[in-house]
Amino acid sequence: MWKEHTILYESITTFENEKAEGYWQFLIIPLENEFQEILEFDSSNSTYCVNQLSINGFGFRTIKVHPKKAFSQFSFKVTFRVRTSQLQIPEPTKSEDILNTLEEIGSLKYKVHFERFLRATPLTGLPKGKNGCYQFDPNKGIFENLVKLNLWIHSKFQFASGAPEGTSRMETILDSKLGNSKDLAHLFCTVGRNNNIPCRYISGFVNRENGSLGDGQIHAWAEAFVPGYGWLGFDPTNNRMVNADHIKICHGKDSMDCLPEKRVIHSAENHKTTYSVVVKNQQHLIQQ
Repeated sequence: MWKEHTILYESITTFENEKAEGYWQFLIIPLENEFQEILEFDSSNSTYCVNQLSINGFGFRTIKVHPKKAFSQFSFKVTFRVRTSQLQIPEPTKSEDILNTLEEIGSLKYKVHFERFLRATPLTGLPKGKNGCYQFDPNKGIFENLVKLNLWIHSKFQFASGAPEGTSRMETILDSKLGNSKDLAHLFCTVGRNNNIPCRYISGFVNRENGSLGDGQIHAWAEAFVPGYGWLGFDPTNNRMVNADHIKICHGKDSMDCLPEKRVIHSAENHKTTYSVVVKNQQHLIQQ
């Protein structure tokens, strides 16, 4: 079953004084794969310079903007129309398969192949004394354990959109039981990796018309590799498997690999940036 969405993204940065030049890179283009397809794509900026498409070091498409004429405010707008489909949910793990799966994830070949997404990062490492914060049940399959992990994070940690930057540190998240979608995705990756499951951080959009929670600019969730099924998406903010309401942009080890906007301005003065992201069901737009 396919679902169509319209995504409206706008970023406005205002400076105290006029600037002669600047550089922006936006990592916000939805990924195209067997579950997602971009039907329409249009972008513009307030300086009327060219929006250049490029590929970053992780293989994801970006939009680069390099205004070379004076400006005191820079705005960037983009509209996507995207079609998504529902991902298939695995069948319950058979008891005779649990031991084989545990042997597979414990093998050296497995650890070498997935090393990048098994390694802790500064944002996904467990602090000292926190190793036992959540342990997988060895009598259950990996998928079932991941579903329980998703529920544990959702039920034990309070979602706070735009939570202060301090919550991006794992120790603060665990102690405060508070975090935005980025923090909860980091926590899922942290616990999954600590239990030998490759996990990657996902940056994307979520359609909130069906009651989903999400951050104002970019939503975040996690993908975990389940032997026999591949990468499966889990959204701990909403305690859901990723579905047709999720629109993936990119993945990485943590949020530092997936920053939606980077800028270089040769000035130390203060500036203010505001964001607006609206995701709507295309069918609803047609009917209005």
